[in-house]
Amino acid sequence: MLTNAAAIGATYEFQPNQRYPDPRVEVLHDSFMKYRIFSSSVEMLGSGLRWAEGPVWFGDGRYLLVSDIPNNRIMRYDEATGAWGVFRSPSNFANGLSRDAQGRLLTCEHGGRRITRTEYNGQITVLADQFDGKPLNSPNDIVCQSNGAVWFTDPPFGIAGHWEGSKAAAQLPHAVYRIDPTSGELQQVLTDLAGPNGLAFSPDERVLYIVESRAQPFRLIWAYDVDAQGGLSGKRLVVDAQGPGALDGIAVDQDGNLWCGWGSNGRLDAQAEGLDGVRVFNPQGQAIAHIHLPERCANLCFGGAAGNRLFMAASHSLYALYVEVQGAVA
Repeated sequence: MLTNAAAIGATYEFQPNQRYPDPRVEVLHDSFMKYRIFSSSVEMLGSGLRWAEGPVWFGDGRYLLVSDIPNNRIMRYDEATGAWGVFRSPSNFANGLSRDAQGRLLTCEHGGRRITRTEYNGQITVLADQFDGKPLNSPNDIVCQSNGAVWFTDPPFGIAGHWEGSKAAAQLPHAVYRIDPTSGELQQVLTDLAGPNGLAFSPDERVLYIVESRAQPFRLIWAYDVDAQGGLSGKRLVVDAQGPGALDGIAVDQDGNLWCGWGSNGRLDAQAEGLDGVRVFNPQGQAIAHIHLPERCANLCFGGAAGNRLFMAASHSLYALYVEVQGAVA
């Protein structure tokens, strides 16, 4: 049910498939069959957003938070009651959301161009807002390792205009950063990717995956080996979107598969038909499934009581699907 507080943007109708298996879940390789639940279908949980991003699951409260960047707010979906409404407004144009090792909310904010942590009492602590004396661009996506290290991407998307923040000039390169868990030092770990976007760790945290969303001519996912001090090495290509496909946020399951927010690269021709949704790749980079949505999916996460519910932030709406695998991060 949509609350009045949610109805700032347009809301959209969604008709779930009545028959099983849901034809929206397209199997591209037989290896995906063990992950598909025959009697599970794609559900819409809420709508009325202008650009949905950065979902994060709070199992201790049985709710999910998702950013609505242009509306300058964070929305909340309550699993127990189905309630859908505003969690924080204004949100400082929040984008990527995650939790730290102590369960506190971590937020990428385009407004203020910073990374913040929400304390247990609701107070906001700024973790990073500049590097080498210059303001960050517009932190985009964020993840926390089990050792407490916080990693985030910093492209200039949020300062490109007056839509997802305030228009400003970038003073730093497109980069990936790490906040040291002991010293709190901000470390610039990569500057050679065009539009670094979604990022996620392998189940053993020895590999970091990063989306290069402005690579030419195609969108790419790179993999890096991660050492104990946060050093990256062994850069290698895992996924090439090719053609009209476009990548955004990513999540990894316990078997190491990559679940990727997917859509067209802006083309509206026949090649772009059927691209909106989530594309699943195995650890070797082979596409094994596509979850079709009526809207482009920007980001996603696993959650639910058993960790096997996939939440998908897709343009104007939040969708979900139960699958037979859990996310790599609880």
